Amino acid sequence: MTLKKSLVLGLGVAGLLLAAVAPVQAAGFGIFEHGTKAMGMSSAFTAQADDPSAMFFNAGGIAFQHERDFMLGVTYIFSTEADFKGAAPYPGPGVSEEQEGLSAFPPHFYWVEPINDRMTFGLGINAPFGLSTDWKNADEFTGRHVSTFASLQAIDVNPTFGWMATDNFGIGIGVIGRFSEVELQNRSFYNIGINPNPPCLDPDVSHPLCGPEFAASEIKGGYDYGYGFNLGILHRYNNSFSWGFSYRSGISVEYDGDLMLTQIPTGIPPLDGQLGAILPFGQTLGGKTEIDFPDIASLGFHFMASPTLGFEIDINWAGWSSFDTLVIQVDSPTLPDGTPVLDDIVRPQNWDDSYNYRLGVHWNSSEANQWRFGYVYDETPQPTAGAGPLLPDANRNGFSFGYGHQGNKASFDLAVMYLPFDSKTVSGESDNYYFGEYNQTAWLVGLSIGF
Repeated sequence: MTLKKSLVLGLGVAGLLLAAVAPVQAAGFGIFEHGTKAMGMSSAFTAQADDPSAMFFNAGGIAFQHERDFMLGVTYIFSTEADFKGAAPYPGPGVSEEQEGLSAFPPHFYWVEPINDRMTFGLGINAPFGLSTDWKNADEFTGRHVSTFASLQAIDVNPTFGWMATDNFGIGIGVIGRFSEVELQNRSFYNIGINPNPPCLDPDVSHPLCGPEFAASEIKGGYDYGYGFNLGILHRYNNSFSWGFSYRSGISVEYDGDLMLTQIPTGIPPLDGQLGAILPFGQTLGGKTEIDFPDIASLGFHFMASPTLGFEIDINWAGWSSFDTLVIQVDSPTLPDGTPVLDDIVRPQNWDDSYNYRLGVHWNSSEANQWRFGYVYDETPQPTAGAGPLLPDANRNGFSFGYGHQGNKASFDLAVMYLPFDSKTVSGESDNYYFGEYNQTAWLVGLSIGF
């Protein structure tokens, strides 16, 4: 096999644009906490949708909101555990890795403006996908051939209209504009594509088909965008029962990024010279990929057990099977014979559709004060073989607690969620040639103010 072809296989350019699916602390790479009242009930809110965050949870809910209202809030997401324990064949038992502490602040803002007795306009802004992973000691991290740092940010702008078709039946529909950016850093090992066996991932191990680390790779993309829609219905059957359905369409975003390769000396001067003559070190190259964000549907049922005590059950579905194959196009320089130095890459993902199940309870201790509790079980859409340093996703359980106060002119809501992930063990087969156990625990603290 030629030097050029071995570099093409082993450079890891695919990982660069996989930043578009940077790891997060929710199912796949989604975030569902975009209203603190709802968060207190583990976001079991589809059949209530009785504050401005209805634009995210169920657009049909704003049809019943007949006063101008603003809501501004943020969710602080942080990790207390994000580590990895190695296993054979690579990186081997006894290896322990840890991520930098996660600290993220996805915001939400909503504006509700009545048009007449039956029509309401709303504008919502939130961040439904995102967060990042950042592994400690990047130069020695055993999974750096996959990723050392990855980040995804996505902001939705969502103008919405609500219509009261009858006194107890509301319909909502809106347009979603999604603006998203990505960033990733990783390392490349010579000949990893020829023989992706464990010794080839360790530059300190001598092996006939293996070589040392030779490049640091980084890609940054500006805010690219895509469009979709949302719709919802809310039926308040009577004072004791309501049900709702919400749908948010899938959105495709095409990313244009800048790729930069920085040479790392191998300690073998002839090899360094050969690599430097072929690879575009220190140059800015273009790269493109497209991510199909999933569509999401929610069905909820709300019951009042008494005038002060109510509970809701929601079932949510996410169409993650749309994330089937990732095709990466690289604006590569060419050799004198016209052959590209870097080939386009096709990476199968084979994600599955997933469900989550939410239970929320609320209790009014007085006319102005409400206490909330919730539980969620959230399935991961990621096959075990696809888990790795870029995205170690797993099933998780969430437990929440919240409080809200409604004043004459303003309101505020507080919520806390504890989110332990199931352990994720990769063994037998790994798309990343990286085996072991991932453990993660996250906390979420939410605050919203209405006025």
